[in-house]
Amino acid sequence: MTDINISGVIIGVDTHKSTHVAVAIDLHGAKLGTYSAPVNTKGYSALEEWASSIGMVEAFGIEGTGSYGAGLSRYLHARNYRVIEVTRPNRQLRYQHGKSDSLDAEGAARSVLSGQAIAEPKTQNGSAEMIRHLKIARDTAVKSRSQAMITLKTLIINAPATLRDRLDQIKGKVVLIRHIAAFRPGPISSTTASAKSAMQALARRWLMLHEEIQVHDRQLEMLVEAAAPQLLESHGIATMTVAEMLILVGDEPSRIRSEAALAKLCGVCPIPASSGKTNRFRLNRGGNRQANAALYRVAIVRMRNHPPTLAYVSKRTKEGKSKSEIIRCLKRYIVREIFAKLCKQKNPVATS
Repeated sequence: MTDINISGVIIGVDTHKSTHVAVAIDLHGAKLGTYSAPVNTKGYSALEEWASSIGMVEAFGIEGTGSYGAGLSRYLHARNYRVIEVTRPNRQLRYQHGKSDSLDAEGAARSVLSGQAIAEPKTQNGSAEMIRHLKIARDTAVKSRSQAMITLKTLIINAPATLRDRLDQIKGKVVLIRHIAAFRPGPISSTTASAKSAMQALARRWLMLHEEIQVHDRQLEMLVEAAAPQLLESHGIATMTVAEMLILVGDEPSRIRSEAALAKLCGVCPIPASSGKTNRFRLNRGGNRQANAALYRVAIVRMRNHPPTLAYVSKRTKEGKSKSEIIRCLKRYIVREIFAKLCKQKNPVATS
């Protein structure tokens, strides 16, 4: 602890799995102290006490607010501190000045002081966080179910001829899987018995995962409908698309201050790539790729059976635009619609 007390202090925190390292600087950039705390509630309380003993804390700049720093960020939010999300240090600067936990924490504090870091982290304590938890479980279950089906199909193709012939006569995927799940392979004394045993395990795994996914779907539908009912009414926007958008913006849509900011988060804003007399833009490969993929699916659905979109596609095609360029434009329009229904109504200062 220290006995000094400064009128304005900024705390930078370098977060890790077991220990957080904090550095305090004043509003003139002078380093005031370093502190290390364990990653638990007692450690958070001790870090807060240390910071308060130095002076009035203006802000905490925390690295990794969505991972190792999530617990500390929630703790400080609950105590009404201003928390700023800090990205990892520039690799070139790290190469020039070296790397240590205290240097990274000091860099986080200076990013807040200079105004380079201004983003507010997600609160991670509302319906958006609940949706994120359930969607993680659902996505992993969907992936595992697909792997089980691919492996099961491979086993059927390579199965003994008599077994394969019987299975080929069964029509319908679910009917076939339930038939395989009811196998009684008996003692493993032949290739037919071993194939039946392996198929039975995979079929039962598929059915278990299928049931789990259905449970997640029902839970997600309830949460999404309660959080964004107006967005669900839009053509081509279903539960999983809204879930991705809610996960992206978090429980405080006012964090997204403009339509352009949401477009950048989704990776659908063009990036300037001009030089000299050449004035052009390039495709944005950044942003949240899951949200970008969700926007792509909405665009494809609307291009099939949405009259205003079909008219737009026809117009842009006559102008010489390719299908890929038209889809990029459509994704940008979809972001505008999502912002208006998800963020703008709850953000009085937002502009289109």
